[in-house]
Amino acid sequence: MGTAPANPFVLQLDSPEATLAQVGGKGASLARLAAAGMPVPPGFQITTHAYGRFVDENQLANPILAAAAQARADDPATLDRASAQIQTLFAQGTMPSDLAALIRQAYSDLGNGDPAVAVRSSATAEDLPELSFAGQQETYLNVRDGDRVLAAVQRCWASLWTARAIGYRARQGFPADEVRLAVVVQQLVPAEVAGILFTANPLTGARDEMMVNASWGLGEAIVGGLVTPDTLLVNKTTGIVTSQEIAEKEVMTVPSLDGTGEEPVPTGKRRQAALQPQQAAELARLGAQIEQLYGRPMDIEWALHRGRFFILQARPITALPELGATLNWELPRGVRCCARANVIELMPDPLSPLFATLALPLWDEELRELLRFLGMASVMPRPALFTINDYAYFDYSGVTGTRMLLVLPRLILLVPRLIALYIRGRARWVDEARPRYINAVAEWAGRDLSAASTAQLLAGARAIVRAAASHYVAIESGILPLARMNESLFTNVHNRLFRRKGGPAGLTFLLGFDSTPIRAEKSLYDLAMWAHTQPGLADYLTRATGAEIAAAYPSDAGPVDGVEGWNEFRRRFADHLDRFGHAIYDLDFAKSLAADDPAPLIAALKCFLAGQARNPHQRQAEAAAVRERATQALRARLKGMRWWLFRSLLQAAQRYAPLREDALADVGLGWPLLRRLLREVGRRLVAAGTLAERDEVFWLKWDEVETAAAALDAGTPGLDYRRAVAERRALWERERMATPPVVLPIRGARFFGIDLNRLLPALTDQAAGATIKGIGTSPGRVTGAARVIHGPAEFNQMRQGDILVAKITTPAWTPLFALASGVVTDVGGPLSHGSIVAREYHIPAVLGTGVATERIRSGQQITVDGDGGVVALGR
Repeated sequence: MGTAPANPFVLQLDSPEATLAQVGGKGASLARLAAAGMPVPPGFQITTHAYGRFVDENQLANPILAAAAQARADDPATLDRASAQIQTLFAQGTMPSDLAALIRQAYSDLGNGDPAVAVRSSATAEDLPELSFAGQQETYLNVRDGDRVLAAVQRCWASLWTARAIGYRARQGFPADEVRLAVVVQQLVPAEVAGILFTANPLTGARDEMMVNASWGLGEAIVGGLVTPDTLLVNKTTGIVTSQEIAEKEVMTVPSLDGTGEEPVPTGKRRQAALQPQQAAELARLGAQIEQLYGRPMDIEWALHRGRFFILQARPITALPELGATLNWELPRGVRCCARANVIELMPDPLSPLFATLALPLWDEELRELLRFLGMASVMPRPALFTINDYAYFDYSGVTGTRMLLVLPRLILLVPRLIALYIRGRARWVDEARPRYINAVAEWAGRDLSAASTAQLLAGARAIVRAAASHYVAIESGILPLARMNESLFTNVHNRLFRRKGGPAGLTFLLGFDSTPIRAEKSLYDLAMWAHTQPGLADYLTRATGAEIAAAYPSDAGPVDGVEGWNEFRRRFADHLDRFGHAIYDLDFAKSLAADDPAPLIAALKCFLAGQARNPHQRQAEAAAVRERATQALRARLKGMRWWLFRSLLQAAQRYAPLREDALADVGLGWPLLRRLLREVGRRLVAAGTLAERDEVFWLKWDEVETAAAALDAGTPGLDYRRAVAERRALWERERMATPPVVLPIRGARFFGIDLNRLLPALTDQAAGATIKGIGTSPGRVTGAARVIHGPAEFNQMRQGDILVAKITTPAWTPLFALASGVVTDVGGPLSHGSIVAREYHIPAVLGTGVATERIRSGQQITVDGDGGVVALGR
């Protein structure tokens, strides 16, 4: 860049004279960054003296203050009126000729021809540590030629007096006569990707991680709230991406003939990650340097062009949450003890508002019906399922204290009813609950959702959730306890009566059977093996990321030229999703499934394609062969009643173990269609201005959705929930960082007089140290690198040989077991899904630690002792 003339009106971008008083908050910050050698686009600064010169030459000072004095912060009409008067004054003003010449010269010095520039306002009351004042003045992008630059500068000056800016300053107590405006002019970065970097987590206050928002095109789409960006959490020390949420980015801001405009993001890129992990690490390094320069956490706007990062702005983060903030886990009134047990083990995170207010009450009603059948309705006088800090809990107050004494006499009557319930356990699921669930889904499958009223959509959604609750209660009161009892009974009897020293453990006889999760894994493996026979397709699947393939999958046009077999791949993959895509990662229906976001499955498919995971057909066949040999060996030495007892117990255990996995895999059978119904409601609420994006419907409460639906169908205006949704999402993010106690109160909670902490497979009340205790559920010992996976968006971080660390694992997590050398979870026990699959894969597992995801970090060396139920933490 050439040297701008030495004068009080125009300064070089990195001039030491570029102080807050001279160039405003944004300009002073950019000057500091440029002087420190940060990659800031070249440019120049038009000082506050130039603004003052324009105001003085056109005699605007008194008319501006007179108009501003009429405005009241709490009266929008007065703000608009004052702003309109002041805008007219600026529009009618004339730029002094000498000032115009200086600006033209500085612009000409930026480059040959008419370079595209960004013209940004920079107020003296802006980008301060205490208050950011962000977004109160205007920015003009893709401005070309001197005349347009001058016009943009004049419009920036006028933007100091928009209604929004006048009101904001009035509410913050800034006198109208004390603010002035500078203007920053910089070469425009024609960004392929842009976004915001926070050098501390703005939701939790954690200083050891950075948050990155990223989207396609110029950053105005994010700043203006036009698009939901990707969100990445990056470890500040290592640069490793620890969490990644890929949004559906529908629009992007791009340069146009008259400035900028919005255009649709190409279909293939909407669900594709805008920023790769290595790029996020590079950006984090820049962020750390900027944070060190300022000595405090920073909010940084950045752009990426041709592989190079540019820093567009940096300001201190305001209102960063205090470190060490804790949540209050006080019991609700009337609740004496509760626990995160039963179905709640499928809800590891805080619940979305819609799930909490729609699904929990329906689950509660189905539980109440079961207790009525058992004659035990009095033990649940209030809702059994409720939330604390949005985490679900089960109320055990009914079987504690004096109420327990009322229940005891009924236990004699309870026994025959339980026996009847268990005898029909399989039939109640196979012949009643599952068909009822399927029928509730079938009623809406294939229907044109756009033709239904909003009230009808909600009625359909409620019916599906009720059927899902009935389905789960049926398996919870039949298939699941039968599987637990029969497996436990067989393994204990075998190990005590029939097993010889050095002989196979009881679990050997229960492995190698088919179940829905195993069939799903084999289906994915078969698809990978078929793709391997298609050279062009295999090459593409190997090179592309899971997110890129998932984004291209809906299109019948090949993702790149020369990829033969693409449509056949799509057909086969669609068939796989039809059969298995409803498996849940989390019971909360606000969370995505493979059916609507197949990227996590594609990550597993890529592992099979690369030969990084074992052939599941072969693994299953080997387990079955070992099982048969062990059975034949016992058949040869057991006679009479001993053989009859062994065989009877074995057959019962073998019958129910696969059924348990099948039943759990179908818990989300209706969730893909349910999410379509609710998203259609969300789409309508966006069109009505109630929400900003369709998936925000999950952040409304059920009564709010019903009210909004009634307004939609009546054609009347509804409430605007966008601010409430933003606040709820921020609260949810803070709550998600907590580790909820498994039992409350932490000490003294009792179930039928027994300490609940001893009954439940999780140990949140653990002392800090080099070991974590849990329940050893799959034998063996392994040392390796931990990989903490919080959800399906992070499945692609798993590498062969990593030790999987998660809150829970459901059947949908099975593909990761093919890569894992061990498993550690917060929640789970010997008969949970994670235990079953770990034993199928012959990898050590320690479950029910309660604190693993909180205490273990990705990349940390840990040792998993599946025999002793202990995890040793390395450095």
